[in-house]
Amino acid sequence: MSETIATIEEAAPPPPPRPPPPSYSSASLRIASLILKIFTFLLLLISLIVLCTNTVDVYPQKLRFQDIYAYRYMLSTIVIGTAYSLLQLALSIHNVVSGQDGILLLDFFGDKLISYLLASGTGAGFAITVDTKRLTDADPLFDMIDIREFYDKAYASASLLLLAFCSTAMLSIISSYTLPKKV
Repeated sequence: MSETIATIEEAAPPPPPRPPPPSYSSASLRIASLILKIFTFLLLLISLIVLCTNTVDVYPQKLRFQDIYAYRYMLSTIVIGTAYSLLQLALSIHNVVSGQDGILLLDFFGDKLISYLLASGTGAGFAITVDTKRLTDADPLFDMIDIREFYDKAYASASLLLLAFCSTAMLSIISSYTLPKKV
């Protein structure tokens, strides 16, 4: 009986070799990463400008974005994201020029952390804008004040922050792909 099993095992052909994973050149990943980092930095910079210029006259004073805590949080996430993006942009330019891969663990963990931070800032910005807009639309006192521009700027800033989050999430995927190959 055992002779029959041994004969069958010897006669069975070996399994086919596994196909190699798709190969992407590390230069193309570095360039794609650089482009995404430039895009992220520009989105964050524009979002910062739009948010910081967001004011409206509410007699007898002005309503500024700083008066609302969720917008302050949104501002802090934008500033942290912009600083990280600028650092990563400088490192990425160095990596493309020198042909090196850079600090892969910083890319891996930093991209994930910053993408979560930007997502939470986006959520805070959209949530407070929706809630305050609903409250001011229901209050007849605000019928005389054109506060729509304030909300439109807040939506614009949060939308740009959402796009920056998406870009950082794509960077996180790229860093997740390159890390196991090099470490």
